[in-house]
Amino acid sequence: MARTKEFDPDAVLQKAMELFWERGYEATSMADLVDHLGIARASIYATFGGKHDLYLKAYERYVQSRDRGVVETLSQPGPALPAVRALVRAYADESATDPHRRGCMVVNTAVELGGRDPQAARRVEASWDIVETALTSALTRARAQGELSADKDPRALARFLLVLLQGMRVLGRAHPDPARLRDAAEQALAALD
Repeated sequence: MARTKEFDPDAVLQKAMELFWERGYEATSMADLVDHLGIARASIYATFGGKHDLYLKAYERYVQSRDRGVVETLSQPGPALPAVRALVRAYADESATDPHRRGCMVVNTAVELGGRDPQAARRVEASWDIVETALTSALTRARAQGELSADKDPRALARFLLVLLQGMRVLGRAHPDPARLRDAAEQALAALD
């Protein structure tokens, strides 16, 4: 007869995500995970696999909620440009006011693992593709609705904004100067005029 789990795997995965998000992959040891999650090492392995598997699952949990929010924000019916502007400003504000200075787990993963971990790199690229596609769609809609000049390239603008958003997350983690982040956001949004 199989033993029933004495913990909620979903709650444990949430706690793992928060720990990895704050500390990163390399700085989080299995001992840290055991202490923080409150479950035995054997239970971690049996439920999630090794540390790397757990990290990728925690990363996916983070991305699912974040990317879904971006897509929902940018795909609302009606004028599209206000949604794009609101998203950029929200990134600036969140980056400037994050009390934990964790940044973005996607950016953190790209910086820490992207160049040497193909599984992590693929996941980072997939997240960036989702955000870029959502921005491109919103900007294409904005151009079709007359909100964005016909001479503007929605895909190029989407890529520009994606790089800006990810850069704001880096600055928010390293040195969250609200004026710097908000000024950068407003300058980028001026490109939409």
